[in-house]
Amino acid sequence: MFNISGNYMRFGIDIGHNSPPDTGANGIKYEDNLTFDVGNRVIGKLKDLGHQVVNCKPAKSNSVGDSLRQRCAKANSSKVDIFVSVHFNAFNGFANGTEIFAASDTGKKIAKPVLDEILKMGFFNRGVKNGSHLFVLKNTNMPAILVECCFLDSAKDMKLFKSESMANAIVKGLTGKLPSSPVISVPDETSNPDVSVIRLQKALNRLRMTDYSGKPLDEDNEIGPATISAIKKFQEIVGIQQTGIGGDTTWGAINQVLAKPVIRKNHAGGIVTKYLQYRVGAEADGIYGLFTEAAIQQFQRANGLYADGIVGNLTWRKFIG
Repeated sequence: MFNISGNYMRFGIDIGHNSPPDTGANGIKYEDNLTFDVGNRVIGKLKDLGHQVVNCKPAKSNSVGDSLRQRCAKANSSKVDIFVSVHFNAFNGFANGTEIFAASDTGKKIAKPVLDEILKMGFFNRGVKNGSHLFVLKNTNMPAILVECCFLDSAKDMKLFKSESMANAIVKGLTGKLPSSPVISVPDETSNPDVSVIRLQKALNRLRMTDYSGKPLDEDNEIGPATISAIKKFQEIVGIQQTGIGGDTTWGAINQVLAKPVIRKNHAGGIVTKYLQYRVGAEADGIYGLFTEAAIQQFQRANGLYADGIVGNLTWRKFIG
């Protein structure tokens, strides 16, 4: 283990791509979504352990080269102790497994325990490899690794992959520890079959849907005037028929928001975007354009987050816990 127990460190976490025109690979899933999800979880967990973390992903870039240069410059100017770049592989649909690149002996020592932890998830061992040809490893001044978590075009790897487990593996490999109060996993709520009144009331409270007098709902498992008014408020915000009834359409909309999908400019619209626009005071047209992006960035700054305009797990936690 590179880190000595008890010593707090400064990590530079580079969430791969996510800075158009620097975008990742596509396969069964999208690399930008995966790196953003895993990278933000890693950042949160390292902070929960008491470490300092510098997010090295640029807010915007003019080219792939510009994107890479900004990442290195951020790590170097911040004098981070260790630089970690998070990526996913894609090749031919059959290649699978995990590999980590390093450009120095110290980097290889850092990479080995990270790889060992990821392999516990069941991935094929592709080894620690020489990464001296990779821009972000060549141009950072500190020990650095680039983690290719697995192959996003491999059905085998995507079946094994869980973003929370991957983030845990990276953090434990880097530090030997996990937070005692771990960062909450993001469950897939899109098809949650629970349509009970108590879950409805709890969900509406999470979504900050108050009753007709502006108060949170009493979670009493009864459909009364207050709960009906909160349902109608949510229905109006997301643009569905205002029935005051928690039917299939309403539950579908609630579950879409509770699933906390990664939302970025020009990548998503509709119900989830309308909800976010309501929360940040932007025009609720369901289109994630420049004005919505600016409002999201303002919300992120106000909540101590990296203001990149992308709504990932850390930003969702500020919206709905």
